[in-house]
Amino acid sequence: MGAGLLSLSGCEMTQADKGASLGAAAGAILGKATGNHKNKRGFIGGAIGAIAGAAVGEYIDRQEAALNDSLAGSGVTIVREGNTMRLVMPSKITFSSNQATISADFYSTLNDIADVMHQYDKTRLIITGHTDSEGTTAFNQHLSEQRAETIKNYLLAQEIAAGRLQAVGMGEFSSIASNTTAHGRALNRRVEIEIKAK
Repeated sequence: MGAGLLSLSGCEMTQADKGASLGAAAGAILGKATGNHKNKRGFIGGAIGAIAGAAVGEYIDRQEAALNDSLAGSGVTIVREGNTMRLVMPSKITFSSNQATISADFYSTLNDIADVMHQYDKTRLIITGHTDSEGTTAFNQHLSEQRAETIKNYLLAQEIAAGRLQAVGMGEFSSIASNTTAHGRALNRRVEIEIKAK
């Protein structure tokens, strides 16, 4: 079985295929741990796990495709990481400098995100604000929290369930580029929405 699994690593797999493989492995382990008849339980558990894993992967695949269609040309970058996605939204399209008020042009993008979230309501969203290191640490932390809360509140107003939304501020402490250059600071000023299965 190990050799069979290893042989798959050389082939290109879809996210759904990967989900199925991982689900099968996890299900087999759980199945073998839950009953007296080890082989039968392992087989049943593996089948259930494969179905669940494939379903999650396929669901995220479809949601990613919908987001790519809706957000094309918006300036939002979609990053896929297994069965999780991140929407990376630079500050130049979301908020004015040092402000937590949504830019007028960004409302339509948020509406498009909300529309997809309504279609795919089996995922939850973690909204995280980030800043560069200019200004005081306390100001940057507060600003990042305000921006995350502002987007959360807007999505709530679009009738996204509160239980699906979490807002977090990281301030200047989760940089993706150097704060020593203007370009790096611009990359660090961003809001990200992490989308994952419930």
